[in-house]
Amino acid sequence: MNMSSGSVLKAVNNGSSAVLKAPKLVKIAAFSLISLSLFYLGKHYSNPTPFSLPNFFTSTPASQPQSTSSTAAAVALSPNSNAPEFLDHQQNSNAHIPLQTEAPPPPPPPAVEVERMGIVDENGAMSDDFKVGEFDSQLAEEVVGNNTGNLQGTSEGGEEVRVRTSTSRKRTVEKYKMCHQRMREYIPCLDNVEAIRLLNSTRRGEQFERHCPDKAEDFNCLVPPPSGYRAPIPWPQSRDEVWFSNVPHTRLVENKGGQNWISIKGDKFVFPGGGTQFIHGADEYLDQISQMVPDIKFGQHTRVALDVGCGVASFGAFLLQRNVTTLSIAPKDVHENQIQFALERGVPAMLSAFATRRLLYPSQAYDLIHCSRCRVNWTQDDGIPLLEVNRMIRAGGYFVWAAQPVYKHDDNLQEQWKEMENLTSRICWELVKKEGYIAIWQKPLNNSCYLNRGAGVQPPLCEPTDDPDNVWYVDLKACITKLPDNGYGSDISNWPERLHHPPDRLQSIETDAYISRKEIFKAESKYWKEIIESYVNAYHWKELNLRNVMDMRAGFGGFAAALHDLQVDCWVMNVVPVSGFNTLPVIYDRGLIGVMHDWCEPFDTYPRTYDLLHAAGLFSVEMKRCNVSIIMLEMDRMLRPGGRVYIRDSIAIVDELQEIAAAMGWVCSLHDTGEGPHASWKILRCDKRM
Repeated sequence: MNMSSGSVLKAVNNGSSAVLKAPKLVKIAAFSLISLSLFYLGKHYSNPTPFSLPNFFTSTPASQPQSTSSTAAAVALSPNSNAPEFLDHQQNSNAHIPLQTEAPPPPPPPAVEVERMGIVDENGAMSDDFKVGEFDSQLAEEVVGNNTGNLQGTSEGGEEVRVRTSTSRKRTVEKYKMCHQRMREYIPCLDNVEAIRLLNSTRRGEQFERHCPDKAEDFNCLVPPPSGYRAPIPWPQSRDEVWFSNVPHTRLVENKGGQNWISIKGDKFVFPGGGTQFIHGADEYLDQISQMVPDIKFGQHTRVALDVGCGVASFGAFLLQRNVTTLSIAPKDVHENQIQFALERGVPAMLSAFATRRLLYPSQAYDLIHCSRCRVNWTQDDGIPLLEVNRMIRAGGYFVWAAQPVYKHDDNLQEQWKEMENLTSRICWELVKKEGYIAIWQKPLNNSCYLNRGAGVQPPLCEPTDDPDNVWYVDLKACITKLPDNGYGSDISNWPERLHHPPDRLQSIETDAYISRKEIFKAESKYWKEIIESYVNAYHWKELNLRNVMDMRAGFGGFAAALHDLQVDCWVMNVVPVSGFNTLPVIYDRGLIGVMHDWCEPFDTYPRTYDLLHAAGLFSVEMKRCNVSIIMLEMDRMLRPGGRVYIRDSIAIVDELQEIAAAMGWVCSLHDTGEGPHASWKILRCDKRM
């Protein structure tokens, strides 16, 4: 307990008078105690410095020995050191507290060699699979440089933004060159002429499937735009017209102009909205389908559709205004630019073919699948193509077929119709309505029909070990995909409630989660909504004409759901990498679209087809399997001139990505996440300039 000097002297005087009356032995002990007390008090109050300053850091780098000269120690200041009240306190304190010159500290003990330690991996699980390597002094300098780097740069609106520029060493990345002009529409896995030439057969359309180049043949250049390329016409105007110079191909005009698909007007392609089977326009055609089967209920019960052999995607383009997202697919065949036209219009589309492998979409994905003169023989090879449609249609979903066998009476066409009737009855589809040139079937809601078929009826049910959601390079099978006994996939909500309602199939997804999956689902949605709301406000996303968007590591689709909730007028291709858990069934149950993909290989789309590429945590995972520069080059190939990239990843990989981006000619800036400047993740925001 502390005392004032007055109270101490008073105590001493009282003690002295008492001692004079005590026996001799007590007097001697008392005088000794008083003497020691006075000695202690005198020493304590004679010290001019009541406390010593802590030495948090030294000005000498840790890798160098301490100097023995009497240099002053450096003291780390508070982040508020520039505040007026802090400065006043420092001035008043320093006026009467002289700095002490301390003796050099003793040398540190020898470092203990650490061979293994635990870390938290990218999935949040503790792992001891980590080895400590040798100390890299240059890396340490780079970290220090990042911490002391300059903050500079401006946003698009002229406001200052925080951009961390390292003052330390940078690894030199050679600037990428432009590819030859003949590669301006290059799709690596579909344009591998040598691999296609070596195929044993093309009877089933093998030439339209993926045949990716060997790693040694990866292209290492930037795909150029066509001469005269212009910024795309914004949506919704782009639904009806696009620049001729952006897709300078006239073959479809020559072949399909009379069917109201497409025409040329001045410097633009114009899309009247017709198709081979609906030359009077897609709107009238969609009205007819709705009248034939009212339960289809576009925009409520039917939210996600697949258009096979889509032409220029007018079917999907006009369904958008009915709150239906339609993925339009077609192979790169004689009508090779139809998907390119669809994407230039701002309609969801992808190159894909019914051939020998499963399409890259999950089971029970689509509420409705449509084929209008789509050039697919549904009954060939024991009905394998139609069985693949059956795998992808949701329980209780619809198949719409508009084709000549439905309404023409030629012998060969009637034979095709009988084959179709026979096959659909054997796989338990019900012909709900046949009117004019349209026939509509419905898939059963459960397995009762399959189990009650007669003995030996073909095709059989697939083996119980067959995973209907396993689609990456999986061959088609002549069997019926059995529906889940628990009804998962068939009991979804109507749109728009299904977007945020955790679907039952969430429980069947393989994950490493130990808490409620519904809670994870809701947390992801909330997380991305907060982030995208900040992007929309800070970076003015609604003013950037973002139309074709890709989320390269989609999770449960929270990024796409946030864009919808915040009314950014775009569509999102949700990509689920094969390196992670297959969440595609959940994405489709939410009313969104997506695809399985391996980012070690190129994506099946034309160059210059996306306005925004978003990658959160992608590179820190894929860098263990893939060459990140190849992924970046693929992103450049897919990205439109004037497009944008948002990469959200760990500091360890973002620096390298920034160097590659600069070598590709992107203009980038590095930003802090909402966790602040000391978080382990950063945002790399890049523009691909025109």
